[in-house]
Order: sequence, then C-alpha cells, then structure tokens
Amino acid sequence: MIKIIVIGAILLSLILVVVACAGPTSSSTPQSSPTPAPFPNPSGPIKAEWIEPQVNGDIVSIPVSEIEDNWNIHFPLTAGGTDMNFMAYVLDEEIHVRANVCPPCRSIGFALEGDILVCDRCATTFEAKTGDGIQGACVDYPKESVPYEMTDGNIIMRVDDLVKAYTDTIKAG
Repeated sequence: MIKIIVIGAILLSLILVVVACAGPTSSSTPQSSPTPAPFPNPSGPIKAEWIEPQVNGDIVSIPVSEIEDNWNIHFPLTAGGTDMNFMAYVLDEEIHVRANVCPPCRSIGFALEGDILVCDRCATTFEAKTGDGIQGACVDYPKESVPYEMTDGNIIMRVDDLVKAYTDTIKAG
C-alpha cells in the first residue's frame, strides 16, 4: 500500500511539473511578440516594375510606396512631344530617380543588382549611386539624376528637371 502511495505521489508530481512547464493555455494579458526584422534587401538582380506617374501641369508624382514595395520602378513621361522614361529605386535606404535610357543600344530598362544598374539589353553597368558608367558599350551615357521632394507619401518632380536629366543622359559625356 505504501508503494502505491509513493508511486501515486511521484506520478502526481510529474503531472504537476509537466503542466507547470507547459504554461498557461490562455491569458487575459496580451503577450508581446518580438519586433520583426526590417524588410531585407532582395537578393540578385531586381527587375523594374512599370508604373504610371501622376502628371498635373508641370508636376509629376509617383508614390513612395511603389518604390519601397518594388525596390526598382520605371515610369514614362511625354513632354514637348518626346517620349521619355525614368527609373526610381532604393539604394542604401535612399530613393534615387534617374533618366532611364541607354542611347546606343536603345534600351529603356535597367535592373538593380546590389549597388549597380545593369542595362537589360547590352548589360552595360553603371554606379547606382552616381549614374556613372562602369563597363560596357554604353558607359559614355551616364544616367542623370532628377531632383525631387517627398510630400504626402509621394515623390514630386518638375517636368523641366525630368526633361533636363533625360536630355543630359542621351548626350555622350
């Protein structure tokens, strides 16, 4: 009889330990979850997504969220009867806006690979921070930067600044 009581006490002790280790099954106090890590940079080349800008007179705007969600976007603009293309991308937590054209090979697309822009057609490479050519057939056509302001979740640019960046990009030098 004593053996049964001892065995029962041991089993009861084990059950209590298991229940205590399992913790409560419900709680009236909200549990905090760990803070998620920041969204990591995508790996490999980031192909651009095309978006439509909003044009209102001489002001062109694109949503910051489109750039942050896609990391690399392209957008068209027609001004003075000329069709032009531009890119905006995130690099080192900063948004860059540049003319998106490679005149010798007639490309209008660039992938972002780390801190390098790679022409989709001829594979010429450019410094993403400066737009300067690194290597390839079209290095003499640096991708000119477009000044912008951020307002109410949008990148705001002037048509004249976009036209100047585009015109400067299609000239060798």
